[in-house]
Amino acid sequence: MTRAAILTLSDKGSAGLRADESGPAAREMLASIGIETAVYEVIPDEKEILRGKLLKYSGEVDLIVTNGGTGLSPRDITPETTLEVIDKEIPGIAEAMRLEGLKKTKMAMLSRGVAGTRGQCLIINLPGSPKAVRESLGAVLEAVPHAIEKIKGSARECAR
Repeated sequence: MTRAAILTLSDKGSAGLRADESGPAAREMLASIGIETAVYEVIPDEKEILRGKLLKYSGEVDLIVTNGGTGLSPRDITPETTLEVIDKEIPGIAEAMRLEGLKKTKMAMLSRGVAGTRGQCLIINLPGSPKAVRESLGAVLEAVPHAIEKIKGSARECAR
């Protein structure tokens, strides 16, 4: 079974001042394609904390989904931190998510989320709002199992 870690980046959420709705939305969507959420954490927007979690969980699960920290505020550090730890960037995933978001709002162009691999783990940055999580993850969900299969070294060719 494919296993995932969901990391919600939220200073208020990690302090217990706000309930996280984005992580549960991602969990529900992943479950719909048979991906088990093995880890779910709400952490502050702190680079070293996120970096440590990405390094740790990339060796334990097949997929890490982050939500939050992809905007323009000074504490939004998710994309930079992710770029520091990934081996290969997968720009098409982030492009597809932004393209889907642009169908709803021009502000989607301000999302800076990235996607890539670390070892045999796929890492995807999602925006922070539950609505944006559903839209962004929905745009790429179908490709996630195939991406994980290819990352793990499958010789099966892409269906054309």
